Amino acid sequence: MRKVLLIVLVLVVLLPIIIVVARSATPVVDVPSPVAILGQATPITVRVTDPRGIRKLQAFVEQNGVRYPVWQVEQPAPSHTKEGTYNFTAGVKATPQLKDGKAKLIVEATSDDLLRKKGHWEREVTVATQPPSVTADSDQHYLYLGMADLATLNISGAWTEAGIRVGDQTFRAWPMPGGKPGYFSLFAFAWNMPPDTAPIAYASNGPGNEATSPLVFQFPKKEQPKYSVRDLQINDAFMHKVVDELDPHGSGDYVTRFVKINNDMRKANNQTLFDLRTKTADHFLWSQPFQRQSRAEAEAHFADTRNYIYNGKKIDQQTHLGYDLAVTQHVGVEASNDGRVIYAAPLGIYGNCIVVDHGYGLMTLYGHLSQINVHEDDMVKRGQVMGISGMTGMAGGDHIHFGMLLDGIQIDPKEWWDPHWIKDHIAKRVDLPGFQG
Repeated sequence: MRKVLLIVLVLVVLLPIIIVVARSATPVVDVPSPVAILGQATPITVRVTDPRGIRKLQAFVEQNGVRYPVWQVEQPAPSHTKEGTYNFTAGVKATPQLKDGKAKLIVEATSDDLLRKKGHWEREVTVATQPPSVTADSDQHYLYLGMADLATLNISGAWTEAGIRVGDQTFRAWPMPGGKPGYFSLFAFAWNMPPDTAPIAYASNGPGNEATSPLVFQFPKKEQPKYSVRDLQINDAFMHKVVDELDPHGSGDYVTRFVKINNDMRKANNQTLFDLRTKTADHFLWSQPFQRQSRAEAEAHFADTRNYIYNGKKIDQQTHLGYDLAVTQHVGVEASNDGRVIYAAPLGIYGNCIVVDHGYGLMTLYGHLSQINVHEDDMVKRGQVMGISGMTGMAGGDHIHFGMLLDGIQIDPKEWWDPHWIKDHIAKRVDLPGFQG
């Protein structure tokens, strides 16, 4: 009897401990986009997961054996949240004791259970108290609406972001091919960029630590492209075709749904195209000038303005950012140059769509296909048939919507079809392997 009582007593004492230990957890700490450089005030995002919730979050910078606290939050509301994302800044502005050189960024999370277990994340970083330096080439850059160009750069010091900035648009810097010293940036002057916008080279290692350098450029007003404006007559057959294909389960009248597709879906599709920039290769995938679809006639040009007219009334206006190329019905759609397929699926207004990456943020787009014969990650060759033309998406007839993008910005393809332009603006400034222009 005494043994039984002793066992019961032990269980009474140990069971709560066992339960506490069994139910305790160690927080999982992650920094989704780890930083490599701490500048003046570098933004940092932390994601923490713990089934028992979080009691405390702390961040430190450790340098030369000294640990400096840079951020702390006690029982982030609500403290029982199993997963949370938190933002803070770290750098010289908040911790002036930091010196140029190596350091360690540390994040710790304490669980909200009785054992107060700690999760830990750390990463070696470089402290940069001063901005990097950047200088752009002295070439004369002739800029045109919708066009692209290439600038070479010299960048020194620690930096996290660099390239060419045109207004509110940025274009990345890349190391020169072949291991040569320096950097380059393919950049665009967008079709709707104010003509008085001055492109600049920039390099930064965080907010407050940025260096800039002007480009030598001209913007010849007399030679700028003249974009056309045309009325596009919309009949019931075309409107019903578009709405039934792209918004089959929507509500409301056809005109309202058509206009919503033409606006909201267009914006969402273009955002998808912009986001593909993250999939680009860090080297040239092409060595020859880009080629236009064989025997094709252009039914519409880049940056044409379209007034959509229905029953004699203007119901919408949009800008067409590509070329509509027509040959015959169901013609084979040819790759404009060597590259890698990074998208091959329906894409709203573009219908069945293929996007090919050519490296360094340069991509070509082929829309309205009736059939796609390639898959994502396929390597394609210049002139290779990738699918069949059609009239999917917002197409009123069988044709190919051909477009080009540079770091997500839609640009005019026509210069890229010109071997002399490729030679003068690309091949002469960087090493374009195998170019025969």
